Amino acid sequence: MRQPGTAYTQEEIRLLRLKGAIYIRMSTEMQTESPENQERQIRAYAAQYGIEIVMVYADLGVSGMTAEKREQFQAMIDDVEQGRNSYNIVLYLDESRWGRFVDSREADYHRMRLERRDVICQSCEKPLALTSNIADRIMTLLRDESASDYCRQLSQKVWVGQCNLVTKGFRQGGVAGFGLRRLLLDESGSPKQELTLGQRKSLLTERVILVPGPEEEREIVLWIYKQFIAGTSETEIAAQLNAQGIQNHFGRPWSRGTVCEVLTNEKYIGNNLFNRTSGKMKSRTRPNPENEWVRKEQAFEPLVGTELFRAVQDIYRERNRKFTNDELLQGLQNLYAQQGRLSALIIDEAECLPPSSLFRTRFGGLLRAYRMIGYTPERDYQYVVINQRLRTFHSETVADVIRRIEALCGRRVPVDPESFLLELNNNLFISIVISRCFTTPARTRRWKIRFDNGLHPDITVAVRMDAHNEAVHDYYIMPALEFSHDQINLSESNAGLLDSFRADTLDYLLNLSINIPLDKAVGRGARNNHTYSR
Repeated sequence: MRQPGTAYTQEEIRLLRLKGAIYIRMSTEMQTESPENQERQIRAYAAQYGIEIVMVYADLGVSGMTAEKREQFQAMIDDVEQGRNSYNIVLYLDESRWGRFVDSREADYHRMRLERRDVICQSCEKPLALTSNIADRIMTLLRDESASDYCRQLSQKVWVGQCNLVTKGFRQGGVAGFGLRRLLLDESGSPKQELTLGQRKSLLTERVILVPGPEEEREIVLWIYKQFIAGTSETEIAAQLNAQGIQNHFGRPWSRGTVCEVLTNEKYIGNNLFNRTSGKMKSRTRPNPENEWVRKEQAFEPLVGTELFRAVQDIYRERNRKFTNDELLQGLQNLYAQQGRLSALIIDEAECLPPSSLFRTRFGGLLRAYRMIGYTPERDYQYVVINQRLRTFHSETVADVIRRIEALCGRRVPVDPESFLLELNNNLFISIVISRCFTTPARTRRWKIRFDNGLHPDITVAVRMDAHNEAVHDYYIMPALEFSHDQINLSESNAGLLDSFRADTLDYLLNLSINIPLDKAVGRGARNNHTYSR
């Protein structure tokens, strides 16, 4: 009998007649590990061990820092997890082809997903043994970390190189913009050709700069600046351009945003800007403070004079300054007088006011701001007020239940701060939902109870509100074993099974806080080693 951890010989592996899949990944077309080279080396490795290749997955031109955009990688894992695979081993050239994940642990996580389905993940840079010992595990983790560290170092080097090129006046990506064109320079700095939209340089030693575009476009840029300073809004400027059949740099109609881009981008005064936003290592893009921007002044020939540009920026600064509450309400009052009604869209499109989100933040909602200036919307928004009150009521109800249980059993009740999921006796999970009352045209009352099945609660406590949605009408204590739907609808009287779960108080629930076996509490066996996390 083979001892645990004993490696198979090459001949023994051949006798197993394994069926395999190949995974290939290439980040760019300029990499030496082309798909053909990778596949050839992997097939040679498979032939050594008598592995029959039955499937090939290939992600071409895709970064290995995440699994999100690697469609073939995701398809491979999905095939295995759904049982659609006819292979029992996946081969890849080396750990870097499996992925240069930002967090090296993610590489092992994806291998575990396959290995849990009895599919081996094997790098071709090490012999196939079909067993692993602590030394193999450590070496694999080191290779994962090495691939991750390579990615971090490369990202930093690329960023430093980009900053260096920006300070020398070279353009780093992005479209030229209306009135400008991208000019390709060879390695000696001599003009080579003008790049059209979508074209890119073909050699690493080539560089790109911005140059003025056609004269008629340059005149339109100056006209936009002068119109804005004269008091014409971005929306009105866009409407005038569209009326004349003039298209923006994408060949599309102008909008408020595209006009704003022309008015605020420093490239129109010849400045080269970089690092205004960051999204390194596939992280979420975030704006950077101005002191972190990389700027090269007078890098290109300007289309607009500096004084004209500064005058426009002064207008924007005045528009975006911090308004007092009185100024916001006065502006809202003036807008109401002009438009005759108000809405979030009307506020957002108003040139003289900040976005509607500021009013929500400053006054606790648009309805409250409307009331402060004496405006009542035609549409009944009372449901918004009710929902806000019910959200507060939900928090208070959960807190009250916790207090009563803790007083009854003399111990702390864990509760998740985000989902408000309660945990009793380390194995009973309870979700509390509030169900508002709806009155139908026939004057009958209805309640809609939504189950948050994503939390996997053992019991859902539905709190039905009264007709005015101000006090509790009754409770429904519903075990997950009986209710697997996303939602159910209740009326005032529910005959049969449903009303057997109705209660006037939460006394039954509170009694569950005493150590009662879970199978008696909810009619099913306790969860094994269950923990809740979010």
